Amino acid sequence: MMNIGVVGYGYWGPNVARNFHSCPGAKLTMVSDISDKRLGQAQSMFPFIKVTKDALELVRSKDVDVVAVVTPVIMHYEVAREALLAGKHIFVEKPFTTTSDQARQLIELADKKGLKIMVDHTFLFTGAVRKMKEIINSGALGRLLFYDSVRVNLGLFQHDVNVIWDLAPHDLSIMDYVLPKEPIQVAAHGARHVAGSKIENIAYITLRFADETLAHFHVNWLAPAKVRRIIIGGSKKMLVFDDLSPDEKIKIYDKGLKFRETDDSELRQALAGYRIGDMYVPNIETTEALRRETDHFLECVRTGARPESDGDAGRRVVRILVAAQESLARNGAFIDL
Repeated sequence: MMNIGVVGYGYWGPNVARNFHSCPGAKLTMVSDISDKRLGQAQSMFPFIKVTKDALELVRSKDVDVVAVVTPVIMHYEVAREALLAGKHIFVEKPFTTTSDQARQLIELADKKGLKIMVDHTFLFTGAVRKMKEIINSGALGRLLFYDSVRVNLGLFQHDVNVIWDLAPHDLSIMDYVLPKEPIQVAAHGARHVAGSKIENIAYITLRFADETLAHFHVNWLAPAKVRRIIIGGSKKMLVFDDLSPDEKIKIYDKGLKFRETDDSELRQALAGYRIGDMYVPNIETTEALRRETDHFLECVRTGARPESDGDAGRRVVRILVAAQESLARNGAFIDL
C-alpha cells in the first residue's frame, strides 16, 4: 500500500486527494493546510486521515510515501525539496517552480536519491490532448505552420501571480506535449487594468521556432465569455480543439492553400488557391484526466518508469514563463531560450 500526503487543501487539493485515494494500492493518510476550516473539510471527507498545519510534519512522516504539493507556486520549491530530502516521491501542482534553477535543483536531487517527480499538467491526460498528439505524430496535418491558443474568461483575479503564470501553464504544457519541437524565442505583451496593481490581467505571448513555426497564446481575466480553444495549422490539414464543446472537442479540417508548381516564387504566390475538403470529428476517450494522471504516476513509482509529465517537462514550461516575464519587463522584446 502506498501512502499519500497532500500539502494544500484549497481549490485543487480536494480533487488531488480524492483521485490519489481512489487509486488501487494507494491510501490518503495525511493532509496539511494552514486553514482550520479546510483541515476540517478534509477530516470530514476522510475521517481516517491525520491533519496538520505543519507541512514539514507531513513530508517527514513515516506514514507518507508520496507527497502531493498543491500550494501556491511560491511554496513549491521549499516543500518539494523537503519532501525529496525526506525520501518521498513528489507530485507538484503547476507551474513546477518560480525559476528554472529551482526546477533544475529539484530534478538533480530526485535523480540523486532515486525518486520520481511528476508535475500536474493535467490536460496532458485528457483524451482530447492525447488524440491531438496522436494526429500530429501520424503526419496527418503535414508540416506544422502555426499554433494558436486562447484561454480567456471573466476573473478569477489572483493576488500573487499575473495572468501568464495563472493561465498559460495549461496551454504551454499542451504545446510542449503535442509538438515534436521546442521554441527558441519568447516575446510577451501585457496590460494592467486594475488601479494600483502590478499584476498583468491580460497578455499575449508569441513563441518562435527554428523552422519558422509560430505559436501564439492569448490569456485574459477580463473577457466577457469563457473560451478554451487551440488551432493548429498544417500544410495538409488543420485541427481545432474546443475544450468547452460537450461532444466535438476536436475537429479536423481538410482546408488550406494549394500552389501551382513553378520556379517563379512571385508567380507561384499569384497562382495560389484554396483547398476545401471534408471535416471530421474523431472519437475521444472520456476517462477523468486527473484519475488517469494519478494512476500513471503511482505506476511509475512502482515500476521505475519515467512519468510523461516529469520534472524536465515542468522545467521547460517554467523556462518559457520566466522568459515571458522578462519580455514583459523589456517592453515585449524577444528573449532567447
